[in-house]
Amino acid sequence: MLVDSHCHLDFADFAEERADIVRRAQKAGVGRMVTISTRVKKFADILAIAKEFDPVYCSVGTHPHNAAEELDVTADELVRLSEHPKVVAIGEAGLDFHYDKSPRDAQAASFRTHIAAARRTGLPLVIHARSADDDMAAILRDEMGKGAFPFVLHCFSSGRELARTGVELGGFISFSGIVTFRNSEEIREIAREIPLDRILVETDAPYLAPVPHRGRSNEPAFVADTARSLAATLGIDPAELAALTTRNFFRLFSKMPAPANVSG
Repeated sequence: MLVDSHCHLDFADFAEERADIVRRAQKAGVGRMVTISTRVKKFADILAIAKEFDPVYCSVGTHPHNAAEELDVTADELVRLSEHPKVVAIGEAGLDFHYDKSPRDAQAASFRTHIAAARRTGLPLVIHARSADDDMAAILRDEMGKGAFPFVLHCFSSGRELARTGVELGGFISFSGIVTFRNSEEIREIAREIPLDRILVETDAPYLAPVPHRGRSNEPAFVADTARSLAATLGIDPAELAALTTRNFFRLFSKMPAPANVSG
């Protein structure tokens, strides 16, 4: 069994064939999918998808691109919305200084609000980090000093030091189709340094389709290709990689019921 720990099934790319996409994922051995919130204002749409499909769960949160639009979202609201059984994570939230679609102070404020919600609920915080390694590490260290919270650095494309900081603070590192790209040797080198009990896999679909699907819209079934590539990178059997990333997933996303055949 594999788990796609991060996809966006609510995006328009999937609207006309969402049921087929979920079926293809299951056929490829993907037993669970987490569709990730990028706007709290659209959370109802996310939750409706999770409720429609048994293998699909969701998060609640505001992407840093949208932080300035949703500064009125409070930790209390996030906590309240997360009470639904299908909501298993907070986020995605974080810092994106590559595109800077929201002011950096708004991104940081929103990020800290989401951290507070993750700390209060015990749900993992799904973190988006791009071109903001130093600020991200500083906020994580500062906030962890106020009280621990679970988190994953999703679709990891940052530097080695942020990966080390994430692991040091108890976080997980999730690898996407980027790990299959020819020019991503630095990411593969970082992956080899991550403890095996902290690694997850994801698609970030519809983005970043892995080899051999480059140029196509990504979908949860393709996490199998990312997992095979990551297994080769780590020098382990693909079945072992699938088993360990699935175990890791259910340890982190502990609100989601684990199948009987998945041991902790």
